[in-house]
Amino acid sequence: MESFDRKQHWENIYTTKELENCSWYEARPVTSLEFIEAAGISRTAKIIDIGGGDSFLADYLLEKGFSDITVLDISEASLERAKQRLGNKAHKVKWIVGDAAKFTPSEQYDLWHDRAAFHFLTDEQDVKNYVETAKMALRNEGILVIGTFSENGPKKCSGINIKQYSQDGLTNTFESGFKKLRCLNVDHPTPFNTTQNFIFCSFKKA
Repeated sequence: MESFDRKQHWENIYTTKELENCSWYEARPVTSLEFIEAAGISRTAKIIDIGGGDSFLADYLLEKGFSDITVLDISEASLERAKQRLGNKAHKVKWIVGDAAKFTPSEQYDLWHDRAAFHFLTDEQDVKNYVETAKMALRNEGILVIGTFSENGPKKCSGINIKQYSQDGLTNTFESGFKKLRCLNVDHPTPFNTTQNFIFCSFKKA
């Protein structure tokens, strides 16, 4: 596993598969948007979407009037696809090619969002690095929204192993520096007529 090239794996995915043929595809990211709205942040708040790739979250955030959006993904190809789709709106988003486990933020955010990226970190040190980065990147009382595969979800995705989480497991992972606000289990219907169970939790930086 040490020789696994995480970046190359995802570049291959995004250069060979259309978004609509990926299991994580959502025409409208309903749960993510609900959690972001529930955070009660202003439309000028700084939001970063971790592992956002070419998802539609940035599109909907722009539509809702949010004006300071950053999308980070390990795959440059995924971000290029998102830029092409957004067209003349692409300049309204900041794009960062980077690994969430090795990312060094250059600014602080009001809200950190991650749907379906964190569970790909199966190495304990990568998980620790991610948690520390989230703490560093969020301002005091900033909001962390994270969605991962639950214990009833898949054990693998896109050909690689993932780490499942229970509500307690996710809460314990972020217990240092964060206070849990709420958690929710959600069934995600894939384009292949299967269902994946997610656990979504929101936290406030203590």
